[in-house]
Amino acid sequence: MAFKLETVIPWGRSLDEYVRMFDLQPDELKFTLLDCAGGPASFNAEMTRQGYTVISCDPIYQFPAKEIKRRIQEVYPTVIDGVTANRDNYVWQTIESPEALGQIRLSAMEQFVDDLSMGIEQGRYINAALPILPFTMNQFNLAVCSHFLFSYSDLLSLEFHLNSIRELCRVADQVRIFPLVDISGEISPHLSPVIREFNNQGYNLEIKQVAYEFQKGGNQMLQVTENVETCHGASEC
Repeated sequence: MAFKLETVIPWGRSLDEYVRMFDLQPDELKFTLLDCAGGPASFNAEMTRQGYTVISCDPIYQFPAKEIKRRIQEVYPTVIDGVTANRDNYVWQTIESPEALGQIRLSAMEQFVDDLSMGIEQGRYINAALPILPFTMNQFNLAVCSHFLFSYSDLLSLEFHLNSIRELCRVADQVRIFPLVDISGEISPHLSPVIREFNNQGYNLEIKQVAYEFQKGGNQMLQVTENVETCHGASEC
C-alpha cells in the first residue's frame, strides 16, 4: 500500500529534546548517528549546523518540503486542540502550556523544512521505513527512535517491533528507543516480550530513566546493545 502524506500527522522535536529523551552525552554527539522514524524533527538540521553527523530516515522524506509544510499547517490546530483538551495527560514544567508547546514544535518543524532539500542532496535524509533499512551492518554507532516503536502498540504488532529492533541492532552498535508508553500513557504491552526475546538472543537491555517527561509516565528509554562476548563466541558473528 502506498504511503500517503494525508495519513501522517507531522510533529517534530528539537535537538534539546533529543538530548534529554535519549540521555545523549557530549561525547556521544560525536558518534555516527541514525535518527530512525525522525519525521520533521530539527535534530538533523541542528546537529549538522554544529558539525555532527546524523542520517535521518522516514517515509515522509519522499515528499517535497512545501507539501510537508502544507500538511503541518493543516494538522497543527487539531493537534494543539487535542493537547489542550487532554492537558491532564501531560507534564507542564519545561513546556508551560499548549501554546508554548506549539511554538517549540513549529520552530523545530520550520528548521526541518528549511533543511530538507539540502539534506536530501547531502544524503542526510533517507526515504526508508522499518522493519527494513537500506544501511550496512554496524554503519552507525548509535540509532535512536522516538515516538514510534512502543508508542503505537495498538497499530504495530509485536512481530513488527521485534523485526524493527532487530534491524536497528543490525545497522547500529547501540539502539535507544523512547518512550516506553503508548499513546494512552500505559506501558506498551510489547515491552516485556521484546525484553525477553532479546535477552534470550544475548543482547544487553537496560531501561533507563531520562531527564525528559512531557507525556505523563513517558520518562524512560530502552537501550539495546549487542553482547560482544556472546557475539564473539557465536559462529554467525
